[in-house]
Amino acid sequence: MLINLSELFSCQGKVKTYTQELEMKQFPGPGGLYEIAEKEPVVLTITHVKERRLLVSGEARLTLLMPCDRCLEPVKVSFALSIEEELDMNQSEEERVEALDEQPYISGYNLDPDQLVRNELMLNLPMKVLCREDCKGICGQCGKNLNQGACGCADQPRDPRMAAIQDIFKRYKEV
Repeated sequence: MLINLSELFSCQGKVKTYTQELEMKQFPGPGGLYEIAEKEPVVLTITHVKERRLLVSGEARLTLLMPCDRCLEPVKVSFALSIEEELDMNQSEEERVEALDEQPYISGYNLDPDQLVRNELMLNLPMKVLCREDCKGICGQCGKNLNQGACGCADQPRDPRMAAIQDIFKRYKEV
């Protein structure tokens, strides 16, 4: 649901608080689509600072189901996003692009809370997601999750040309 910002332009210093339910069910991240496991309504406070300049502040809380980077098991990752944006409604779309201040969550005088949360979420994604600190990952040959036990695959390299490198690793392996 969009928030109409034009109602704030009536007087300088006008403040309005909006509580919006997130409509998105999935988050399109760099590694694919992540399911949203839990979400709370987004609370935004929008202040008309002066001359059609708005200050948007608020918070959003949600939990994504993301795959572990080693074993690919789903992991619940919680986010508490703090939103602080300044909007100059005097600028046109072209002026925003030229100033490298693109705001895809603004369309005319409407603000899209879902897109605003997507932008904040993209900036706050973790570099690595692990189900646990000592995750063993998956077997490179059969794909079994090694956290559930050994797979029984031979420790031999599949390519015989790599046998010499495997011997070096075995020789200097710490016991």
